[in-house]
Amino acid sequence: MSWFRNLFGFLSQDMAIDLGTANTLVLVKGKGIVINEPSVVAVKVNKMGQEEILAVGKEAKDMVGKTPGSIKAIRPMRDGVIADFNTTEMMIEYFIKKVNGSGKFTSPRIVICVPYGLTQVERKAVRESALNAGARSVFLIEEPMAAAIGAGLPIKEPNGNLIVDIGGGTTEIGVTSLGGLVISKSIRVAGDKLDASIIDYVKKNFNLLIGDRVAENLKIQIGTAIKLDEDLSTMVKGRDQIEGNLTSVEVTSEHMREAMSAPLSQIAEALKSVLEQTPPELAGDIVENGIVLTGGGSLIRGLDKYLSDIVKLPVYIAEEPLLAVAKGTGEALNQIDLLQQTTFDD
Repeated sequence: MSWFRNLFGFLSQDMAIDLGTANTLVLVKGKGIVINEPSVVAVKVNKMGQEEILAVGKEAKDMVGKTPGSIKAIRPMRDGVIADFNTTEMMIEYFIKKVNGSGKFTSPRIVICVPYGLTQVERKAVRESALNAGARSVFLIEEPMAAAIGAGLPIKEPNGNLIVDIGGGTTEIGVTSLGGLVISKSIRVAGDKLDASIIDYVKKNFNLLIGDRVAENLKIQIGTAIKLDEDLSTMVKGRDQIEGNLTSVEVTSEHMREAMSAPLSQIAEALKSVLEQTPPELAGDIVENGIVLTGGGSLIRGLDKYLSDIVKLPVYIAEEPLLAVAKGTGEALNQIDLLQQTTFDD
């Protein structure tokens, strides 16, 4: 089968995939980002007992929490790793066909971004998902490095640069120098944990049951890491857990700050841990260059100031932070021949 894939590989387009817990981005060499969709798949079991894809991405996400018993809206990625192997494989295959067309001979080379510190079993699961979905070869690049490249940091120079990528499932923290990761740390505290904290807070303080999507919208609309000069507020609809009736309450940005304080504190502690392990030679560079934030979590109001006040260093948000990891993975795609000789492919 490998010779068959290589023979017809020229008919496909090599691609880079940022396989995120919340969103999946696909880049094609020479074209840039061609897909940016939520990592959600809606499936239905047919008469033969097999799962069939009904929708992928935004259309599938709109079905979350609203499907009848015969349909499931699944998030196959959890905490930055594959939680549902078969659905992930279907999702990757769907994106490959969407990019290359539904022709028979589509067998691209793919670079996939993965969290730092994945086990060999987890890395193998990612590779096999892509291979089974039709890739002819798969290369892995670790998320802190991809984020640093995508944020435009001079990673090849003999200077220390510190990147913090706050995604949906994991927060990735890395110190780069001379083209490699000197120190890196990955914690499974990020966007999903922030949403869960909001759900728990609203339930405990307002006796209101809300879902993941409502919590995520609250985080985006009025979420903050610091006390604001002027509170933001919005009305939240849900089910009263005591009386069972549908109702609505007013929630403020100060409520959101309290709700997210614990997971944000964990992210800050992880950052402090990396700084404590940084060699003195690179620490001086970081003091001068500061810390760069990427990922959707970096857009929480005041997070840069919150972290800066804790670590006593300047903290900046990268340009287009939501796209940094995808862009960095795309840059790796431009050097795919070099990747064949590096530790990215294992």
